[in-house]
Amino acid sequence: MEQEHAANRENSLREDRDGSKPIVRKTLHSELLERLRQMIVDGDLTPGSKVPEKSLCDRFAVSRTPLREALKVLASEGLVILTPNRGAMVSDLTFDDLEEVFPIMGALEALSGEMACAHISDEEVAEIRALHHQMVAHFEARERFEYFIVNQKIHERILVAARNETLAKLYRGLSGRVKRARYLANMSIARWTEAVEEHELILKALEERDGSALARILKDHLARKFEIVKDGLTSGRN
Repeated sequence: MEQEHAANRENSLREDRDGSKPIVRKTLHSELLERLRQMIVDGDLTPGSKVPEKSLCDRFAVSRTPLREALKVLASEGLVILTPNRGAMVSDLTFDDLEEVFPIMGALEALSGEMACAHISDEEVAEIRALHHQMVAHFEARERFEYFIVNQKIHERILVAARNETLAKLYRGLSGRVKRARYLANMSIARWTEAVEEHELILKALEERDGSALARILKDHLARKFEIVKDGLTSGRN
C-alpha cells in the first residue's frame, strides 16, 4: 500500500497542466516547488488569495511538511507571504515590484548569455535551434500559451549553458515574478512579431558564440517586455 501511494504521488506530480504529459524532476521537493510556482505564474493561484494547503496536499498526494517547505522557498522568492497562524497568501504583483525586479533580471539575462557563449556545446545550440523553430510555429499559429512555454524553455537552456549554479539560483529566484507579469498585458501582434525577430538575433548570436552581442540582445529583449507590462498595468489603473 505504501509503495502504491508513493507511486501515485510521483505520477501525480509528473503530470503536466493538462494531466497527461510527464515532467521529469530530480526530487519530490523540486517537483512540488515547480508545480506550485507554475500555478502562481499561470494565475491558478490568484494574487491575494489564501493558498489552499489541504486541497493541494490531496491533489499532489503529499503531506503538509513538503508542501510547507516549498511554500517557504516561494516566500523567499516573493511569490507568497507567510503569516503565523494564518498560513500562506499569494502575494500581489505591483508596479513597484516589477520596476525593481526587471533591471536585475535584465542584468542576469545578459550575464547568462555572455557566459553561455563561452561554454555552450554544439548539441545545446542544436537543441535551442529546434526549440526556436517550435516557438516560431506556435507564433504563426497564434498559440500564445504554447509559445510562452517554449520561449521559457529557450531562456532556461541558455541559463543552463552558462554553467554557473549561483547565477541560476539568483535567476530562478526572481523569474517567477517576471513570468507572472506577462499575464498583465496582452502582447500586440506587432510587438509579438518583434519579439520573434529578437529571438532570431538571440539564436544567431548563440551560433556565433558572440557573448557581448547576446548579452546586449537579451537585456534589450527584457527591457521591451517590461514596457509592455508597464503599459498593461497603467491601462489597468485607468
